[in-house]
Amino acid sequence: MTTHIPASTADASGSGLSAKGLSAGRIGAVGGAVIGISCIAPAYTLTSGLGPTISEVGVHTPAILLIGFVPMLLVVFGYRELNTAMPDSGTTFTWATRAFGPWIGWMGGWGLIAATVLVLSNLAAVAVDFLFLLLAQVLSDPAIADLTRVLWINIPVTVLLTAAAAWVSYRGVDATEKLQVWLVAFQVLALGWFVIAAFVHLGQGTAFDATPVELGWFNPAEAGDFSTIAAAVSLSIFLFWGWDTVITMNEEAKNPEKTPGRAAMLTIVAIVIIYIACTLAVISFAGVGTEGLGAGNPENQESIFAALASPVMGPFAILVSIAVLSSSLASLQSTMVSPSRTILAMGHYGALPRKYGRISPRYKSPSTATVTSAGAAIIFYVVMRLLSENALWDTITALGLMVCFYYGVTGLACIWYFRRSLFAGPRNICFRFLFPLLGGLTLLVIFVTTAIDSMDPAYGSGSSVFGIGLVFVLGIGVLLLGVVLMIVQSLRHPEFFRGQTLGRGVHEGR
Repeated sequence: MTTHIPASTADASGSGLSAKGLSAGRIGAVGGAVIGISCIAPAYTLTSGLGPTISEVGVHTPAILLIGFVPMLLVVFGYRELNTAMPDSGTTFTWATRAFGPWIGWMGGWGLIAATVLVLSNLAAVAVDFLFLLLAQVLSDPAIADLTRVLWINIPVTVLLTAAAAWVSYRGVDATEKLQVWLVAFQVLALGWFVIAAFVHLGQGTAFDATPVELGWFNPAEAGDFSTIAAAVSLSIFLFWGWDTVITMNEEAKNPEKTPGRAAMLTIVAIVIIYIACTLAVISFAGVGTEGLGAGNPENQESIFAALASPVMGPFAILVSIAVLSSSLASLQSTMVSPSRTILAMGHYGALPRKYGRISPRYKSPSTATVTSAGAAIIFYVVMRLLSENALWDTITALGLMVCFYYGVTGLACIWYFRRSLFAGPRNICFRFLFPLLGGLTLLVIFVTTAIDSMDPAYGSGSSVFGIGLVFVLGIGVLLLGVVLMIVQSLRHPEFFRGQTLGRGVHEGR
């Protein structure tokens, strides 16, 4: 049995927002940061995304990570301001609707949902790969690791893992937080061990391609032309993406106006420290060459830790395998939080059929929305895996396109919603105008640049559809699918698109 609170039950502020029946007052700043770090999944994202980034810009990867971090940080301030004024689980969807109207708001929400569905499929793929790798290490049988390439084994296991993650998410934020604390602690410990061991090898002269850290690695001016930097930043955005999950839990936070913003800030600062340390360790030990253990070797691109863990950590390499497995499983579960709450909000306000706005009366969590998120991820994974394994890995770059899109929309929504109070003091100028503007525009420029470049079949894995790069087809194609669904929904259920369930607004305060 499920319950639904009508969107017409607006809050007292008259903003048009309303509660959805989620479990309130459950998540604090530290708990939110733990879930945020889990969603980003540093062990998983590094093993999947660090190799491709290094192949683009080599030793200047630290500079690219910092460049990718800056617009994220700037957009965080916009998220924080919008959340303080409108704490709603719909986040980008709700805020863009309030700022720009229902059409842009709907597409902002779709961008978030599509990005998370794409990454859920990729998370499941990595989880299964490392599950069999771990079994191979434990049982001392390398052949077991190859079972992940057997489709009739891989696909059912992936479906089971995704369903299990959805079940934990369905049980509410309490179950999510308790699980994530242990999983996050273990992966941070394992990554710390890897970093220390790599630098010990460097100091002892036993590194594969000893490359001492230089200050120039942090200089983006030496990384290449703008297209190269944009492509690398798009990949680095994949590495940072996921912190906004803590914002989608704002209706379940102990202090909805303040706690999510603090948790997001803690999350992104912790992540950039972990990433820089691991990147320096990888390059210092392996170098950026294209042979052997070199971080630029195409054979190491799918999983840099699978290639380097044993040479760096010896018999303790199994800890990294467990860390990546637990990281991808943890993120698979915590990432369910974001699309399910966005779908919940869209159903609640009538942007999607009302059934998506249902809440489980027992667990106070999205019911139909959680099942829908898991189902979409499973279908996408199965289709892409049957088509090509390369196609599945191209989802990482396509994901960067959609993240740039909806983060950029959110940054600009902050400026427009607060337009009457932008210059009411130095704080507003920075946090409501300058920072969201720089962050939002940067991400939208990267979105356009990457979209144009990805039309080249050589972009990403080199796969193409009718001569157009697969990354472009995936990224832009999914966004265009959103346009079609939006038009269909506007014809079948026009109330939201007429502004009757969630209208535009402007912040009147200081």
